[in-house]
Amino acid sequence: METLHKIALVFTIIGAINWGLIGFLDMNLVTSLFGDMTLLSRIIYCIVGVCGLINIGLLFKHFEERK
Repeated sequence: METLHKIALVFTIIGAINWGLIGFLDMNLVTSLFGDMTLLSRIIYCIVGVCGLINIGLLFKHFEERK
């Protein structure tokens, strides 16, 4: 499970960098590389979103370790 969390964290960081580029430079890297809402860009957005949900578990991991 730890490997899944690390992979999800990498995708979440990539998504965060993309949002930072949108906020600071008004540049969407995913759209620039793969087109505006093409199938591939939508898949990338879905993967990043699912990885963000997976990483919610990291918020509560320290509660499990204290038991």
